[in-house]
Amino acid sequence: MRNSLCMLLVTLIFFGTLLPQKSFAVNPDEVLSDPILEQRARDLSTLLRCLVCQNQSIDDSDASLAKDLRVLVRTRLVSGDTNDQVMDYIVSRYGEFVLLQPRFGLHTLLLWVLPFFIIIIGFVAAFIMFRRRRTAKAASLTPEEYTKLSELIENRD
Repeated sequence: MRNSLCMLLVTLIFFGTLLPQKSFAVNPDEVLSDPILEQRARDLSTLLRCLVCQNQSIDDSDASLAKDLRVLVRTRLVSGDTNDQVMDYIVSRYGEFVLLQPRFGLHTLLLWVLPFFIIIIGFVAAFIMFRRRRTAKAASLTPEEYTKLSELIENRD
């Protein structure tokens, strides 16, 4: 009984380590003592792209540049900046690519509008194609063609 219980425990631990787990890359030395500021820093960190990994937020990345950005965010928050001021500061230093969700503006208008424009063009093209297909009917035979066809059918027999 005791042996099977130990085996069950070992199996659960083994399979538990195989389950995907979200790990945060924030080191304990980066965590702020003020829980409100720390939560603001974590919220901002999830909005910023790791420039090394490019598909992760700096909150999830282990890259040294991501750590530097996390520390920079926390430093700016401790100095009294608002969330918008922190984001503006980082965007001014690293460009808009650092944002995981690009801002809406004149310079990104094409990025936001183009997918909808392409979908509308696709629907219009499909509508025109199906409308033409429906209206195109087989041409009817003229009386001369009908008599010629009748003669050919009679001669075949």
